[in-house]
Amino acid sequence: MPFRRSRLPAALGLVLCLLIACTPDQVPPRPQPSPVSDVHVLDRFYDQKLAWGDCAPYATEAQQQDAFRAKGVECARLSVPLDYARPQGKTITVGVLRHRAADQQDRIGSLVMNPGGPGGSGMEAAARLVPAVANTAIGLRFDLVGFDPRGVGASRPQVQCLTDAERDAARAKHPGDGTSVESAAAWAADAQDYTAKCVQRTENGAEMLANIGTRDVVKDLDVLRAALGDRKLSYLGYSYGTQIGYSYAEAFPANVRVLLLDGAIDPTEGEMQSLVGQGAGFARAFGLFAAECAKHAGCGVGPDPAKAVATFEDLTSPLPATPAPAAGGRKLSYDDAMTGVVEAMYSQQSWPILSTALNLLRAGDGSLLLKLADDYYERGSDGRYSSLQDAYYAVRCVDNPQDRDAVAATHQQMLAAASFLGGGRPDQGEPDICASWPVPSTSRPHRPVVPGVPQPLVISTVDDPVTPYQAGVNLAAEMNAGLLTYEGAQHTAFLHGDRCVDVNGLAYLVDGTLPPPGTRCP
Repeated sequence: MPFRRSRLPAALGLVLCLLIACTPDQVPPRPQPSPVSDVHVLDRFYDQKLAWGDCAPYATEAQQQDAFRAKGVECARLSVPLDYARPQGKTITVGVLRHRAADQQDRIGSLVMNPGGPGGSGMEAAARLVPAVANTAIGLRFDLVGFDPRGVGASRPQVQCLTDAERDAARAKHPGDGTSVESAAAWAADAQDYTAKCVQRTENGAEMLANIGTRDVVKDLDVLRAALGDRKLSYLGYSYGTQIGYSYAEAFPANVRVLLLDGAIDPTEGEMQSLVGQGAGFARAFGLFAAECAKHAGCGVGPDPAKAVATFEDLTSPLPATPAPAAGGRKLSYDDAMTGVVEAMYSQQSWPILSTALNLLRAGDGSLLLKLADDYYERGSDGRYSSLQDAYYAVRCVDNPQDRDAVAATHQQMLAAASFLGGGRPDQGEPDICASWPVPSTSRPHRPVVPGVPQPLVISTVDDPVTPYQAGVNLAAEMNAGLLTYEGAQHTAFLHGDRCVDVNGLAYLVDGTLPPPGTRCP
């Protein structure tokens, strides 16, 4: 699925940070002064003409190359200030991909999308979505536009922290269980080393890291809106992309046409609160997986769903001491095994793959479970990683105030909610990466203040393991938005194959028509 965009390096703090990554808990930025008040210094950005051309040079990963060579896609670079407080200073670029509407005479405008993350490539997501929407109102009446947020993918400069070899080593490393002074110190040293490398290796260093959060992404989005020639923004955001959407509405309420937000982040909920909810979500998803799996012969967690967690723990508990062999001479660590399971929880389509992977692990082969973990971290078959993981930390750490004292307590609550993620080894006490981050956070949880914004549409999935259903209910209430409920067990629903969801979503994008209150799909 192209919209699974929540990742981070497991070996730098998996069990606590893994679920934080699985749905980024960034909170929306405080409203910033509208660029309208600074139009005299921002004119050169708002008035720029995008130079569209071949997308092939924009592919930063091997798996993007085919998508970026698709017929009809074109790419450009948007110039924006590095620091909006100093718009006459350094500039950076944001990568943009567009597929123009098939019916230009009946064209509504641009539909800008973000797949989540933070750190997901909107350019790649849009390119992969083109064939699926070709005969829909999106393909016919909208220019479909995806952008790589500042620091991500084809945008320049990228956030850079670890090399590919260092990331492989970090995933394989296990500096103790966090229960001793020595292992806790090792975790802390790894976190500090990681943040130091981010500053050293990212162009413009701490200045770039201080201006990479959602607060600045939404300002780039408004510059992009103008450069595309749109008077108002039509926006589609998944997962963390919902935060970009409602943060944009706060900063630029007069510039919104429609906002479709699928898989919502609750803007009033702090990171620690959200983590516990995610633990419960993954526990529910694992239980649903076990129940479905048990209906089939050879289920990877056995024929009795009530014993599935115990079976899984028996299978994975040897991994901290003895990683399983995998293809290419690699090893499956305990952390990567947990990551692979979480990856499979994003969609029911992956459940048969997970069952097979667990059976292979039982036979001594960790290759398929490691492949699931590689997919989560966007590690290509060539051993190269995307920029997603480093960008994830960079955005998350400036988007969230870090309550260091709450980390350990929250970790215990999360494990109680999703014990299968930590039951196979002693409890960890590793620090969060953001505790060592070199620049301060720029936002706090709060209810969005969006006076005069056209009603958004929020889609929330009942058994979404990543962004809990209640978060969507809360966001809809906070923004006076329409709510569409999807009865399913997956992360996000729009354009994922359910006709009821898609018909309602498309109607909203075309003319702002909301589904009747209480609408549930399928």
